[in-house]
Amino acid sequence: MSAVVKGPRPLICGPPRGAESGPLAVPSLSAAKLGFLRVKGSDAIGSTFLRPIKAMEDSSVSLRNDCAAISGRNLRQMSTMENPTNIVWHKSPVGKLDRQHLLQQKGCVIWITGLSGSGKSTVACALSQGLHMRGKLTYILDGDNVRHGLNRDLSFKAEDRAENIRRIAEVAKLFADAGIICIASLISPYRKDRDVCRALFPEGDFIEVFMDVPLHVCENRDPKGLYKLARAGKIKGFTGVDDPYEPPLNCEIVLQQKGRDSVPPGEMAETVISYLEEKGYLQA
Repeated sequence: MSAVVKGPRPLICGPPRGAESGPLAVPSLSAAKLGFLRVKGSDAIGSTFLRPIKAMEDSSVSLRNDCAAISGRNLRQMSTMENPTNIVWHKSPVGKLDRQHLLQQKGCVIWITGLSGSGKSTVACALSQGLHMRGKLTYILDGDNVRHGLNRDLSFKAEDRAENIRRIAEVAKLFADAGIICIASLISPYRKDRDVCRALFPEGDFIEVFMDVPLHVCENRDPKGLYKLARAGKIKGFTGVDDPYEPPLNCEIVLQQKGRDSVPPGEMAETVISYLEEKGYLQA
């Protein structure tokens, strides 16, 4: 739901579209010095508006370029700049070891990958619940959930899928650094992208869990009706139908289901918890 605010609106990239805003008060400073041009409103007799013009003292900067710079596309480009030279890491006096000692656990990411319908989200929830009952702090980054907010500007094209995974991996890295056991649950179909995620973490802190469930089983389940839509040509680039899924080659855990008898999610979660216990992640 969007809120509608009536009354004078600040002018950034052009004159108001209608007379609803009313006359704009003339500022005490010279409008020309501030880079504005005073013009008459076209739909309100006698109304005076200020329209931004090219800055007079710096011809290399224009408000039009400023407006373009804050678009979603350019924000994404700025966020992925490599090797920035104008920022410096600010170290906190409270480090990862301190936070892990406080929580009595070790931060890591459990990256659950597999086809749509393989049970990733279900196992993630069972795993989070099982660890919570053991007094361990977790957080789930579900692929669909993240696309409602942080990654809502991304499509399902290959390049956007790579960016989707990169962002989630960076967020998971922050959770792990906070000492939290982060559970990332998303298809992440391309091996290369998952390997890039793994490289962000210290050795052992990226735990890849492969939901090894055959395509026909996932398609028979089809809990969201997506396979049916993809087969009908209503969804393009759907993993397993007209876009490939690349299974992991060296993942830490494989959760298999080959026959009709499904393994309970709780049992799969216990397999992961046993791994965490063995590797020392459930203690500081």
